[in-house]
Amino acid sequence: MQRIGIIGSGAIGTALARLAVAAGHEVMIGNSRGPGSLAELVADLGPRAAAGRVEDVAGFGDLVVLAVPLAAYGDLPAASLEGRTVLSTGNYYPSRDGRIEQLDSLRLTTAELEQELLPGTRLVKAFNNIVAHHIPLLAGSEPRTALPVAGDDPEAEAQVSSTVQSLGFDTVDAGGLAESWRFEPGAAAYTVMYAASRQGFADDYLADRGAPVTAERVREVLASAERVDVAARQF
Repeated sequence: MQRIGIIGSGAIGTALARLAVAAGHEVMIGNSRGPGSLAELVADLGPRAAAGRVEDVAGFGDLVVLAVPLAAYGDLPAASLEGRTVLSTGNYYPSRDGRIEQLDSLRLTTAELEQELLPGTRLVKAFNNIVAHHIPLLAGSEPRTALPVAGDDPEAEAQVSSTVQSLGFDTVDAGGLAESWRFEPGAAAYTVMYAASRQGFADDYLADRGAPVTAERVREVLASAERVDVAARQF
């Protein structure tokens, strides 16, 4: 059992909270609207879950999940996160976050920028390459579905990998944060890899029920990935 803090109560944060309590972990979840907005969700999650202020969530456990837009990183309680392992699930979407020169120029990956924004943390990237509704559908699948995990701190990456495995997935070491572009938006290992039907996913991704992807296949896709022209990204 772990104590896991989750900042962000959207589709990804909620999906991970449900898997975490089902796996026996204790969860505290928070968002920018305050604990009162999470009363119904926490009641549904059960006794292993609680709501808290973002500052409280940041200090709740040794592992903190960030499921918030990249543009919101500047509002995170950096001091409370210092020294902790942070699992970042987010991506750079210019249509939402605005254009960011360091990312458009490929000088940094999104994960490297996030690490710069939270310098006192041990940031690890995972769950950013799978759509939210595929997470519960593929957790515990047979064969077991694998997710890439990237980080610069071996101990932190091992901690996150162990947590991801406890939620029902295999993990693949995708290298350091500089290599995390291999499963960023538009890359070969991003979202559509888990689709039951590529055409169906393109037509209506929410209707797609997903299909298991083995660790071996994830390794193959990561190895063959080509870096995306981020400056051309429109979504």
